[in-house]
Amino acid sequence: MSPRIGLDQITVLQAAAEIADTLGTESLSLATLAKKLNIRTPSLYNHIDGLPGLRNKLAAHGLHLLHEQLLRAAAGRSGDDAIRACGEAYLAFARMHPGLYELTLSAPDPGAPEVFQNGQKLVDLLIRIMEGYRMTEEAALHAIRGLRSVLHGFASLEQKGGFGLPLDLDVSFRLLVDAFLTGLHTVNADIGERRNRKERSEGEEGEKPDKGGHGE
Repeated sequence: MSPRIGLDQITVLQAAAEIADTLGTESLSLATLAKKLNIRTPSLYNHIDGLPGLRNKLAAHGLHLLHEQLLRAAAGRSGDDAIRACGEAYLAFARMHPGLYELTLSAPDPGAPEVFQNGQKLVDLLIRIMEGYRMTEEAALHAIRGLRSVLHGFASLEQKGGFGLPLDLDVSFRLLVDAFLTGLHTVNADIGERRNRKERSEGEEGEKPDKGGHGE
């Protein structure tokens, strides 16, 4: 077996991503990767830290690609329009890169800061979009968690063949995202109303006359 000339980490990751996307993450091993690259398995250690290191690198790579795809989708948009565009971009990524997408879902390995950093970029992007709804940061994070659950739930069910009825999946997906947005507006309006009532109540308390004052 002749060695590959000019092999680098990017080439290794691209080949590994192709295996994960076409054969599934369970088929990703150093042996299958070495065979695809036409090299000996020990040569991979010049570029990756074993299989755990490879999976971490792929997770970071996948999160980077997903962030770039959502960033392009959200460009020039805000509010509901931005969330719809990001949702469609998210689903498109999961469809195009099923294996790579699966590798992005686990909680980041403490020994892989790049995975955490790229995941945080995604969260930061969605937080900026949520700013248009005038939510607190905590409420925005809850909303982002809900949105991620909605998007991943649909993508996962589709990948596993969970939709058997002869209905247009894209229509179902748009209805699902619209339902999420309706709920988001309802909850946000309720929070705003409670905040306004609290502010009015505090204002009225401050305007009450002091009943303990001394008369002449």
